[in-house]
Amino acid sequence: MKILVVDDHALVREGLRQVLKGLEENLEVLQAGNCEQAFSVAQTHGDLDLVLLDYHLPDMNGLEALGIFGARHPELPIVLLSGSANVHIMRQVLQAGAAGFVTKSCVSDELLRAVRSVLSGDIYLPQELSAANAFQQPPPGNRPVLTQRQELVLRCLLDGLANREIADQLHVSEETVKTHVAAILRHFDVQNRTQAVVAAARIGYRPMSAN
Repeated sequence: MKILVVDDHALVREGLRQVLKGLEENLEVLQAGNCEQAFSVAQTHGDLDLVLLDYHLPDMNGLEALGIFGARHPELPIVLLSGSANVHIMRQVLQAGAAGFVTKSCVSDELLRAVRSVLSGDIYLPQELSAANAFQQPPPGNRPVLTQRQELVLRCLLDGLANREIADQLHVSEETVKTHVAAILRHFDVQNRTQAVVAAARIGYRPMSAN
């Protein structure tokens, strides 16, 4: 497993690295002090499993960086870190495609729980956001209308499966899966898979594995 930690404070990066070592023995933690370095590392290491991204960085904020990561690496999950439990920022980054949000004041166990959740294909919503009812579930009549096959593909996305894995599971071609994914993105009016998963989770869609 390989995780990139992006923070402009070396001590914070090292602290996060030590905590993340609790995930598994062979974990490799890469580090970057700003967004430019982070983009370069992500380009070089195409096998990254996750990025922990500080919201307040010297060259751009986390929301801007999230957009660039989403355009260049749409299937790479990003978890935002912040020293502030600002609900408005939480909503912004999650709606922009972040797979989770964690405050720097959280305990180590919560960070590991968030990372494990995201790596398993889920979206990690902080307690502060849930308490503020920032993501209220719309009434069932407002749920986007998807075909049965598109719903199956969507639930595979919620499971964190890649296109090839979805194709194998549903016994269809990879091109067919790509077509369904494109339709799902249009239905939710989003730009990438992570944003689609966030939107779907908000209105009650559950992974295949939840059955």
